Amino acid sequence: MAELGQGKIIKVSGPVVLADEMTDAKMYDVVRVGDANLIGEIVELDSGRASIQVYEDTTGVGPGEPVKNTGAPLSVELGPGLVSSIYDGIQRPLDVLYELEGSFIERGNAVPGLSRDKKWEFKPVLEDGEEVSPGDIIGEVQESSLLLHKIMVPPGVSGKLKGLKSGSFTVEDTICQVEQAGGEPADITLMQKCPVRTPRQPGKRLKPNRAMITGQRVIDTFFPLGLGGTACVPGPFGTGKTVVQHQLAKWIDADIVVYIGCGERGNEMTDVLTEFPELKDPKSGKPLMERVVLIANTSNMPVAAREASVYTGITIAEYFRDMGYKVAIMADSTSRWAEAMREISTRLEEMPAEEGYPAYLGARIASFYERAGRVSCLGKPEREGCLSIIGAVSPPGGDLSDSVVQSTLHVVKVFWSLQSKLAQQRHFPAIDWLTSYSFYKQYLKESFEDDEIAGKMDGMIAEAMALLEQEADLLEIVRLVGSEAISSNDQVALKTSKSIREDYLHQNAFHKVDTYTSLKKQYAMLELILYMHKKALEAVKKGHDASKVFRLEVADDIARAKYIPEEQIESIEEIKQKIDQEIQNM
Repeated sequence: MAELGQGKIIKVSGPVVLADEMTDAKMYDVVRVGDANLIGEIVELDSGRASIQVYEDTTGVGPGEPVKNTGAPLSVELGPGLVSSIYDGIQRPLDVLYELEGSFIERGNAVPGLSRDKKWEFKPVLEDGEEVSPGDIIGEVQESSLLLHKIMVPPGVSGKLKGLKSGSFTVEDTICQVEQAGGEPADITLMQKCPVRTPRQPGKRLKPNRAMITGQRVIDTFFPLGLGGTACVPGPFGTGKTVVQHQLAKWIDADIVVYIGCGERGNEMTDVLTEFPELKDPKSGKPLMERVVLIANTSNMPVAAREASVYTGITIAEYFRDMGYKVAIMADSTSRWAEAMREISTRLEEMPAEEGYPAYLGARIASFYERAGRVSCLGKPEREGCLSIIGAVSPPGGDLSDSVVQSTLHVVKVFWSLQSKLAQQRHFPAIDWLTSYSFYKQYLKESFEDDEIAGKMDGMIAEAMALLEQEADLLEIVRLVGSEAISSNDQVALKTSKSIREDYLHQNAFHKVDTYTSLKKQYAMLELILYMHKKALEAVKKGHDASKVFRLEVADDIARAKYIPEEQIESIEEIKQKIDQEIQNM
């Protein structure tokens, strides 16, 4: 640590410490606070007096103790060893700390984010003498069976490669040098350090070209997430926000998943830690943890570090995006992150805005979600990467007028609205199809391999949504005058809508088959339900009773179609033939 100067504490207020004589300090410098050597970050400067956001418990720290400036911003270590790790909000490895200190972690430790002892097998893909620039891939490390870690030239380094070698190296060993024009040679290691509050600069930003498939029918069919898109999952307590986040982390079509537990309860992160190592990656059958990075800063951990946790997570995600991978971030929950900002702002005695949140709340949320996107990566070879962000929001009482919800909705393009009434009816995912929306719907068609099927699916989605909207209107009439007062066609619409809700939109996250549905099966299931609707209308037109049509034996087969394994999708076609036979025999 380069000691640039030493101040002294003059006031302690919770996680914020006021220090004097900080003449050499800059905004967002990392400092070591007090005799306990606590880690903190300067968040306000005024004539040599610094307000420091301390990432550890400040109990027992008092005026007069020293404050040492490191002269560097809060940064993360990026390199082999990230995958399968669990970090706290400032990238301290919790598993390593547990081994060293037990269940109760001491303050002031300085355990690095990446192991300094473990050696990695490095294979170069370039040769000595080649010209390189920032982002160029110079070699590879097989970090896990699911991830080929690509070693890139760090930002600000360009020139000619010298001394490139293969072999086993730690993250601090020099693997080559870059001779820079008019400057000192730059040592290249397997590790980079990157400030968390400054976005990593990609190449050109690109439009989403298809949907990011999640295997969740209500999401993929009606409210898809675009490649490199942003989504918000607000809802009151008990509506299944965390289960939705867990499902997406398990099944989303991403090469890397970064799961940030910023402020949620410890038992929810425990579920992730116990479930994920046992889960198999759907594509390879290998353990899912081999492509997951976990960041845990739960509600009983330091508030100030919670504020930094989302930046730690998204910087790690940008690093993998720059390799050319599809990356998905789950932030659970951004409300707790905003509450941490509010507490820090209060301690700094800033003027509060609505509900006590700082006036810059909207700007901070926007700057976080704006780091998502599909991009053309810097450097050679040419490659594309994407970073998608799914943020859960926990407004008090499910109030969607909450400041955090509204600030989030201004910037995200997908809104999955979780409703208490659906959760109380045991309808999960409890995403309300009448109030949710997605601006990426046009990209779902690009996700199908067959253009004809893509066109049909588009029409079926419109028809299904029209039926669900019609149901909402008809239910009001039925409550007033009874179902016998509506026409036979309307009765068929009600029965079909019920089938869409219960047999299609309802999905069991804990059933080994129903937990994930491919696009091919989603198409077959929705086509089956709408085929039954068409045949029921034809039967009613011939004089048959609508309720009798939906009491046929085949109705049970439609309800059980969700449990048909992916490899037996063809059997759904047989149910359509059964529909024809039973209606013909009425």
